[in-house]
Amino acid sequence: MRFGDWYDANVVPKVIGCACGMGQVMKRRAKVVPLAKGDVFELGCGCGINQEFYDVAAVTSYAGIDPHDGMLATAREAVAKKGWAVEMRQGVGEAIPFGDNSFDTAVCTFTLCSVQEPARVLSEMRRILRPGGQVLFLEHGRAPDANVAKWQDRIEPVWKHLAGGCHLTRPISVAFANAGFEVDQLGKGYMPKTPRWAMWNEWGAARKVGE
Repeated sequence: MRFGDWYDANVVPKVIGCACGMGQVMKRRAKVVPLAKGDVFELGCGCGINQEFYDVAAVTSYAGIDPHDGMLATAREAVAKKGWAVEMRQGVGEAIPFGDNSFDTAVCTFTLCSVQEPARVLSEMRRILRPGGQVLFLEHGRAPDANVAKWQDRIEPVWKHLAGGCHLTRPISVAFANAGFEVDQLGKGYMPKTPRWAMWNEWGAARKVGE
């Protein structure tokens, strides 16, 4: 096995799990995930890190995908006691393995930074949502401050190799708007106690309209 493959399989999931489970990150998850209701789909559900925040009574069924099979095993354990109808599969956001108009809510937290084709992923999430359905998002991406964005441009080429393809410079809310969603931005700002180049956050609800 090449070192790069070993690193991606064994180190990257631990790095991601640690970074995405920091206290300040969890506080922001708590602002977004409880809004999910009905038939719910989660993009990048590995490790089950959002499970503690779902409103069990508001969710009818739960489905999710993650490219890391090992992380899915942990997520399945976290979901097992919820009492929902559950379907979790290994997969990627560019080809979500569920049918059109299948879900009321999609949840996307700290995931769009690392997908291969963000526009295609957003198109897929729009496809699987029912009319009026929404994507609840919490993502990090390109900072609005020119000096911070300059450092993001400099750091990203190295960073994405160390952090599982994580990009620092992708737009967030505007990407949902460009994909045809009606965006209700609930908050934005730098994550406290983290480097500004790493943690410009935006969170909100992107509603499927026009169908």
